[in-house]
Order: sequence, then structure tokens, then C-alpha cells
Amino acid sequence: MSKPTLLILAAGMGSRYGGLKQIDAFGPNGEAIIEYSIYDAVRAGFGKVVFVIRSSFQDAFVEAFAGKFEDKIEVAYVHQDLHDVPSFFTVPEDREKPWGTAHAVWVARHEIDGPFGVINADDFYGRSSYVALHDFLVGHADQKDYAVISYYLGNTLSDHGTVNRGVCHQTPEGNLSHIVETLKIGKDGGKASYTDEGGSKQMLELKTLVSMNMFGFLPSYFDYASEQFATFLKERGSEDKSEFFIPLMMDTLIKSGKLNVKVIDTDASWFGVTYKEDKPFVQQQLNDLITAGEYPADLWS
Repeated sequence: MSKPTLLILAAGMGSRYGGLKQIDAFGPNGEAIIEYSIYDAVRAGFGKVVFVIRSSFQDAFVEAFAGKFEDKIEVAYVHQDLHDVPSFFTVPEDREKPWGTAHAVWVARHEIDGPFGVINADDFYGRSSYVALHDFLVGHADQKDYAVISYYLGNTLSDHGTVNRGVCHQTPEGNLSHIVETLKIGKDGGKASYTDEGGSKQMLELKTLVSMNMFGFLPSYFDYASEQFATFLKERGSEDKSEFFIPLMMDTLIKSGKLNVKVIDTDASWFGVTYKEDKPFVQQQLNDLITAGEYPADLWS
């Protein structure tokens, strides 16, 4: 079996960050968070990386990463183009917002013909997560079997404020039944808490499993997405800010019995960057991992 592909969603504009955080320097030698993801993917056995970006900043991406890892893994770029839609649909003239994460994966359909993982560009997932993802992808040939790498909530919380997380609910067989997007979760003693829509405080165990948008898919994704995206456009394509999200697509397929999504837990610690103020924390986390011997100080030397 050929090596699986890693698809990196990197088309965000970084408006809250104030620039392209996908290529900003976080490591001691100017490494971006993406580079640690690729380093871990290479070690785990992935054979290709596909960046989903906007055409307007491809030159910046190529310049940032040229000569670093092309000798270790095959590299391709695809554009999340607002007009990459089924032929029956005409994009509204005033539409500016991209079509969402499920569409961002779908646009890579011409570059991927085997099992593949999906991650965010600005999130650090940890080495063990890539090993788990790789092992799932090379061990499953059933086009109905996908996976979500889930994290213990306590390993994803911030000391600097609340976070939003997709809480994973499982069937007795260990498959995903649905993901509940839960807002403003914060540390609360030895647990975590949030306020529900009715204004009541709800507690969560730190061992609660949450999705951080790390998925394992097979090529059947593109057929499913073509069908679901067409339905989405017919129903909501005229809305200015409607988006076609991965969890929503999976939820539809799970409920229709077309898909099984295995919940694979990992004890890795996740961290990411949203605001410029997050940068020092992420840099310190990477430095600590380098000191512990998890990564070399010069990643690609």
C-alpha cells in the first residue's frame, strides 16, 4: 500500500492574528508550526503533503518552505477557490467568504487518490497523534471507515482564557455518534466548565474527548462531499456567510448509516495560535519539547 497523504488546511487569512500565522516563525530557527506537523508526519510514515491555500499567497508559502523538506516528502499545493463548485451552481456576485472546511478538503480531490489525514495549519498536534492517524489509515480499506483523533479536554485547555471545543460523543462500539460544538470552556478546579444556552453552568471531566479537527479519511470522502456539497449549495448557497463544515457533513453521513467514524484517543497535548498574544506561549512550548529531546533545535538540518 502506498503511503498516506497529509492534507493541511491553510487557506485562512489570519485576520485575528494580524497576518499569515501559517508561515510565521515559532521555532528557534524560524520554523512555522506547520513544519513540526510535517516533521511528525514524515516520522510517522506519510508520503505526501498537500497544502490547501489561497492563490493570493502561494508565492509566500513557496518562499517560506522552499528547500526545507521537499527531499523528505512529496509536496503539492491546491487553491480553495470560491468558484470551484459543481457546474449547476453560479456563485453569487457578492459572495466573498470561502465555503468552509469540508469544501477545503474537497478541492484537493485531484491530488489525492489514497488514504489521507486532515489537520489545521496553525495547530500543534504532537507526534503520537500522527502515529495513531497513520496506523489507522494504512490498516483500513473499508471506504465506510473514517477516524477522528480525539484529545483529552484537559490537554487542550488554556491558562489564558476559555476555549471552544467539539465534544465527541461515542456509540458503545467506540464510533462517533456526533460532535457538539461547546463554547467558552474554562478550567474549574479539577474539572472544566461552561455555560449552556439556558445560562446554567455545566461541568466537564478533564478526560472528556474533544475533536481538534484532525481526521482520517479515505478517497470515498470526495464522492460523499460532492453529493453533500451539491445539496448544501441548493439549500444554503445563496446565504452570504453559509459554510460547509466537516463535522456537519460527517454527522449527516453517520445518521444515514453511510459512514462509521472511529474515535481514536491520544494523550498528546495540543496547542494552537489564534491571536498574536498566543505566540510567546507557543514558542515556549516548542522550546520545552526541544529541550526534552522531542525535536532537534534545527528541525531540518
